[in-house]
Amino acid sequence: MPLLQIENLTRSFGSTRALAGADLSMERGEIVALMGANGAGKSTLVKILSGVLAADGGRVSFDGRPFAPRSPAEAARAGVVTVHQSTDLVGAAGLTVADALLLNRFADRSTPFFVSRAGIRRAAQAMLDAVGFSLPLDRDFGELTSADRQLVAIARALANRADLLILDEPTASLSGEESRRLFDILLRLRERGLAILYISHRTADLEAIADRALVMRGGRVVGTFARPINFWAAIETMIGRRLDAARPDARPATGPAIFEMRDINLLPGSVTFDLSLHAGEVVAVTGVLGAGKSRLLQAIFGVTALHRGAMFLDGRPYRPKSPAEAIAAGIAMAAEDRHRSSLMPPAWPGHSLSATISLPHLDKWYPHGFLLGGRERREAERAIARLGIKAAGPLASIWSLSGGNQQKAVIARWEAEPSRLLLLDEPFQGVDVGARHDIIRAIRSRTDRATMIATSDPEEAYEVADRILVIDHHVLEPAASGFAALSATQEISA
Repeated sequence: MPLLQIENLTRSFGSTRALAGADLSMERGEIVALMGANGAGKSTLVKILSGVLAADGGRVSFDGRPFAPRSPAEAARAGVVTVHQSTDLVGAAGLTVADALLLNRFADRSTPFFVSRAGIRRAAQAMLDAVGFSLPLDRDFGELTSADRQLVAIARALANRADLLILDEPTASLSGEESRRLFDILLRLRERGLAILYISHRTADLEAIADRALVMRGGRVVGTFARPINFWAAIETMIGRRLDAARPDARPATGPAIFEMRDINLLPGSVTFDLSLHAGEVVAVTGVLGAGKSRLLQAIFGVTALHRGAMFLDGRPYRPKSPAEAIAAGIAMAAEDRHRSSLMPPAWPGHSLSATISLPHLDKWYPHGFLLGGRERREAERAIARLGIKAAGPLASIWSLSGGNQQKAVIARWEAEPSRLLLLDEPFQGVDVGARHDIIRAIRSRTDRATMIATSDPEEAYEVADRILVIDHHVLEPAASGFAALSATQEISA
């Protein structure tokens, strides 16, 4: 008898049919990869299994019994634990890492009313030791990187006695070493009989651990691939068309530089580097987590200050003191975590697709508080057509869109006004292959600006860039700071 059995599961949101008769089964002690383009129904399926949503129809059984949890807590008590891609609800600023690890226990009525700080640290350390993670227990959760927040979420989930663990893009913010450590843990859990439903767009992850892959499209499971998994065929099944194997031809850098960095030190003790970007050029910066990719982009965008060096935009000195100054000068940036940095909360007025695109342009588009000729709506309609955004219309809530379509909206925000340099930090995080191709096509179609992309995935860098630069934290002194410098010897012509 399968541990999990899903038959003819359906769920609609108004006229949108998210699940259209999905079937799925899982056995104990197997890792099943769930693949699918953004909007294929993966998130809806996971929310039903997690108790966040109720199905409209169909049947779900777990361990031989009907399964219809009404909350994540009820699902966890039954043995189904989910770690979502977004970690906003894992902890909050003001809590320590130890507090965040033990939040579930604090909510348990069996937990003593009085607990000591030493006891909290001991229990939290035991949780980390059990999964092989290393985290600073006394650090404020709000100061953690995306990777460390993800590790807290995974460690807390694995501390529960689960029969089925659902992981949604768990390595999106992890370094290669952290990912390998997680894979070792998951393989050990599989040997102990845990079933794992693993959702990821990274074929390298799935190749490392998946026993089989299920492909969703249009709210149904449309393909099953046993190990060794033919990922090329799986991806074509996922997007419903053949893939073009050829990457874009690299374009030589010509003409004067749009943007230059000279004698740059990101931090004290780092190696000095120079950098130049030309019109129409797409340059990818790749390296391990913590190597300094985000800090480099933030320094250009005025979020952080350079330790040393000079920047020039169209031949003129450029030294922004804030993102507002960078935007005014013609520099645009989409930060790494779109949920925290680019999207308005669902309860706020500016959470529609059109408002998401217009947000940084309000001074231009709303002079004296009056919208000029419906430009907001026109730009959203243009973005829907240009980037292939799947949305009900310009006024659709950004939170009703899949992750890939949310990212397209963030890119569209900076397509709406002319810019000289576009900075994209991990733009393909949680984005499926089809949406990634749409974004790459839009990026590379612009010849009036330069684009710099920071990515921890060399395959993504190779797919999108004319040139690839490696930022290497190993050359930095002091090493404990974790940042590095670009070196001319580390430049790769794509």
